[in-house]
Amino acid sequence: MSTVAPLIWQASTWPGMHYDLVRVGSELARAHRAQGIVEGKLAGLGFEQRLELAAEAWSQNAVATAAIEGERIDLTAVRSSVARRLGVGNQDGPSAPRSVEGLLDSMDDAVLKRDAPLTDERLCAWQAALFPTGYSGMVKILVGAYREHAEPMQIISGSVGRERVHYEAPSSARVPAEMQTFLEWFNAKTEHDSLVKAALAHLWFETIHPFEDGNGRIGRLLIDLVLARDSGEVSRLIRISQRLLDKRHSYYEQLERAQHGGLDVTEWVLWFVEQVRVSCDEASGVVDASLDKAMFWASHRDKVLTTRQRKVVNLLLDAGPEGFEGGMSTRKYESIGGTSRATASRELVELEDMGLLVKLGAGRSTRYYLNIRGWGPPDSALADTPSANG
Repeated sequence: MSTVAPLIWQASTWPGMHYDLVRVGSELARAHRAQGIVEGKLAGLGFEQRLELAAEAWSQNAVATAAIEGERIDLTAVRSSVARRLGVGNQDGPSAPRSVEGLLDSMDDAVLKRDAPLTDERLCAWQAALFPTGYSGMVKILVGAYREHAEPMQIISGSVGRERVHYEAPSSARVPAEMQTFLEWFNAKTEHDSLVKAALAHLWFETIHPFEDGNGRIGRLLIDLVLARDSGEVSRLIRISQRLLDKRHSYYEQLERAQHGGLDVTEWVLWFVEQVRVSCDEASGVVDASLDKAMFWASHRDKVLTTRQRKVVNLLLDAGPEGFEGGMSTRKYESIGGTSRATASRELVELEDMGLLVKLGAGRSTRYYLNIRGWGPPDSALADTPSANG
């Protein structure tokens, strides 16, 4: 059983990866422009709002990086742990398993200690934190150290007898020397743009595949580390692992193609930088939504709402611009608020009269949406309704 050679690390001048700066340049410019827009918009938010956005992005990214490897972790428990770490939001939720806490510890280390050198010890600590029991599922693995087994490190898919080898890494005997070269490059100042460095670092690390397990998650931590060096804690909002999960098939395909090609990795760098740009665009949309929420409550600060009304409005705000699916109906309000149909109907009408909600439809088809232009129903539906945002 063998891979379809050649492999990138078998090239005589490995690890001399290179790329076409002219082709990559325009995509880099777009990505950095998108980064700048996010940072500019964040300046319009208060400290607490920025923390809340960072907490949610961090939580989603943690769940995503695990999901890429086929591991499902509880988002609620992750949110609680992140809230406790950042001192924001609901900190009383369920506790996360030790392996999840280890993942969050490593993600936090990558951002908070971004200026510290990357070392063998640090990488091994990250990997050990992912597997606190020394097992990956039911399989005992070597933790806190690079792999030592004599058999080839291969990435395989397919059922027994019909396996397909996607990639074979350098032998375990080569790993210490390969990692020394990698770490020297990573810690040195290079001529590469930061996003290009993140792309090269991720591909390089995944090519060495130095651990028995956890290489994908640690490889994505390296992306977080480079982005954090570039833009500080603002980088928490750039959900690159979430984006890679959304594009998982293409992600694996692009990595495999780069690992089986020559040392010209232009296509991989282009693809990676594009994903960062899209992640920044998505982060920008999240910040916009947060700004909309802040403006919404500012414009209604003089309104007196019941606890139930405030809860429902906050649920609609938390649903974001795409809206609470199907809008808010009397039946939904009754269920969420734990109240009678008559009270639900009256309180929804009050929210409409105060200008917080706009009503669409009639009878059983009546639905309520936040009175924020661009949220929920089409703009045309709000054309004759004063917008809370002017």
